Amino acid sequence: MSKTVISTENAPAAVGPYSQAVRHGSMIFVSGQLPIDPATGRMPESAADQARQCLTNLKYILEEAGSGMANIIRCGVFLTDLGDFAAVNEVYATFFEGDFPARACVEVSKLPLSANVEIECVAFV
Repeated sequence: MSKTVISTENAPAAVGPYSQAVRHGSMIFVSGQLPIDPATGRMPESAADQARQCLTNLKYILEEAGSGMANIIRCGVFLTDLGDFAAVNEVYATFFEGDFPARACVEVSKLPLSANVEIECVAFV
């Protein structure tokens, strides 16, 4: 079984030496998505809007891989301020119907490009 690199112009290009996502068999591993709007290259200001953009980027990458948000089994959420936890959760909940995936949410001291939110996931096809 080999791996397949997943890439879409509907999500921002990687800001380092990594792929947007990699598919291996029926599993899709999506790299941490920063809240960059691929059309403008800019990031929203608020943590809630950053979470929305991160999740939108994940959604487009999963669609490119032939999957979707309903197939996410685990997410990792990274925040530079856990004080934004409630606002991020409110946005996060709107991207899922029914059962939520397993998740970890941690505060980190800094994220690339001075983002306040980064979200990664593992899904299946």
